[in-house]
Amino acid sequence: MQDLPTDRAEYPVIRAITTRWMDNDTYGHVNNVVYYSYFDTAVNAFLIEATGTDIRQLPAIGIVAESGCRYLSALSFPETVEAGLKLEKLGRSSVIYRIGLFRAGAASAAAVGRFVHVYVDAATRATVPVPEAIRAALARLSVP
Repeated sequence: MQDLPTDRAEYPVIRAITTRWMDNDTYGHVNNVVYYSYFDTAVNAFLIEATGTDIRQLPAIGIVAESGCRYLSALSFPETVEAGLKLEKLGRSSVIYRIGLFRAGAASAAAVGRFVHVYVDAATRATVPVPEAIRAALARLSVP
C-alpha cells in the first residue's frame, strides 16, 4: 500500500460522509474499523448513483475480497469526511479501488486505502464478469 495517493487532487470523485457519535472510540477519534465502513459506503453509494440502479438487485454483485487502510491522522466526530475514489485496476471479474479519506476541504488525506470487489453471481456466488453497468460507471474514476 506504499504508493496510495494522499493528495485530494489525485481522486476524480469525492463523496461526503458525515461522522456519527458512535464512530468515536473511548480515545475521542474515529475507531479504526469505522474507516472500512466509510470505504464501503463511499464505493457502493458511488456505484448506486453512477449506475442509477440499486446494485443489490443486479444479477452479479460485488463481494469485498480484500481491503486495507493506512492511517495518517485521526478523524473525529463531529466532522464531515470526504472520501476520494480512484480506479486502480479494472479486471475481468474484479475492481480495485483506491480511497482517500479527507477532512472537509483538506488537501492531504487522513487515511488511504485499497478496496477490492470481486463480482459473483447473486444466486450461485460463482465468479462472473463485472457487469456492464458497473464498468460504464467506473469510467468516472479513471484518471488519464
